[in-house]
Amino acid sequence: MHCHRLKPGRRLVATVTSCVVLALTLMRAGESAAAEFPFDREMLLDVAPMRPVKRVPVITVSADGRATIDLWCRTVAARVQIEENVIKIETAPLQEALPQYMSSGQCSEARVQADNDMLAALAQVTEWQTKGDGVVLSGPDLPKPMRFRGSSH
Repeated sequence: MHCHRLKPGRRLVATVTSCVVLALTLMRAGESAAAEFPFDREMLLDVAPMRPVKRVPVITVSADGRATIDLWCRTVAARVQIEENVIKIETAPLQEALPQYMSSGQCSEARVQADNDMLAALAQVTEWQTKGDGVVLSGPDLPKPMRFRGSSH
């Protein structure tokens, strides 16, 4: 359909109305495609690693709402509820014991505290939106939004 041309015998109003309807339909289709949550993808928190270890938090959410959250030191299971741009994240309790396979210094006091801070922040998340290849999680009580980017491996 060419919206900029009038066909002989057609009224201008009908043509303009058709073009507006087509434009709105295409905009809505684009919005719904852009607003799909990236299920079953590893999403890395867009922050610098806490040296000397390169590990950063990673979240992976399944379409059924089950999630795994790899924190700075530990990993925790979670339930994620998503409806349109609203999100709620409920994590399982964080295990006190540190992982046995961690190298020396990987779970420093600062990293353990960062795990606790990350869980507290995720509990405050109420909204999400896509941004580039990732998502941005935000909430009214969060000091700043958390951006997660898609894993490249």
